[in-house]
Amino acid sequence: MTQLPQLTRELFYPRYWLTWLGIGFLYLLVLLPYPVLHAIGCGLGRVAMRFMKRRVEVAQRNLEVCFPTMPTNERDAMVKHNFESVGMGLIETGMAWFWPDWRIRKWVTTSGLEHVTKALAEKRGILLIGMHFLTLELGARVFGMHNPGIGVYRPNDNKLIDWLQTWGRMRSNKSMLDRKDLKGMIRAMKNNDIIWYAPDHDYGPRSSVFAPFFAVQDAATTTGTHMLIRLANPSVVPFLARRLPNARGYELKMMPDIRDKFTLESELDTAVVMNKVVEETVLLAPEQYMWLHRRFKTRPQGEPSVY
Repeated sequence: MTQLPQLTRELFYPRYWLTWLGIGFLYLLVLLPYPVLHAIGCGLGRVAMRFMKRRVEVAQRNLEVCFPTMPTNERDAMVKHNFESVGMGLIETGMAWFWPDWRIRKWVTTSGLEHVTKALAEKRGILLIGMHFLTLELGARVFGMHNPGIGVYRPNDNKLIDWLQTWGRMRSNKSMLDRKDLKGMIRAMKNNDIIWYAPDHDYGPRSSVFAPFFAVQDAATTTGTHMLIRLANPSVVPFLARRLPNARGYELKMMPDIRDKFTLESELDTAVVMNKVVEETVLLAPEQYMWLHRRFKTRPQGEPSVY
């Protein structure tokens, strides 16, 4: 389990100077008023479309296979808004790491916190389902301000970025766990802790089953959800942090415990239910979901690549 990191001398070596420059720029940038940040973030996203053409193609293809009846003009508009969210995601990362609590509260409303309170009272721990929305960093910060939990992450190869993201995420949360540490997650939930967990990416063929996701009938879906629920028997609470239109801020939306939806008859059964929950949540803010991820890169044997 990762505790609050120490800022070591190594992180000031010349190889990290460019990273420090970027961190300093982001810190100064997010001092600007939020409406200005919103305009800058959306603009950055539109510019990024010109340079991230491969990711634009991935997003278009994901929307095409997930929503095959969506008209082309609607899909193109969705991709544009999605990349505006990509730009805002960078800004929101700076907000999550550097903004004081009072400033975050000014721009965020919450609903459904009583579902978390009820789940904690049952003392089974909580598997907090946080999907890969582009508001991910800010959502984790806001949730932790109300109910500090334990984040699950992949350590960054850049030691300075790894230090910064760990420091930033622990501003309002207890600690961090490597996403491979299933035993640590189970132990934490048995201690009535909250584990932030994202089951909605393609993590490769190992420990995955193929389950429907929107119109794709065979999306590689992690079996980790099945293992965690079966062994820890926690409450399962989805949540969403979504950006409101017209630079009006954000809503943190907590949903009721869905533990009873899982029969745990098989890994596939659990994956089917979990993907349906992800679908329902994505549709609450589809333009803010991480469509540029190659969600369907793993295919059943013999099937051609989606991309």
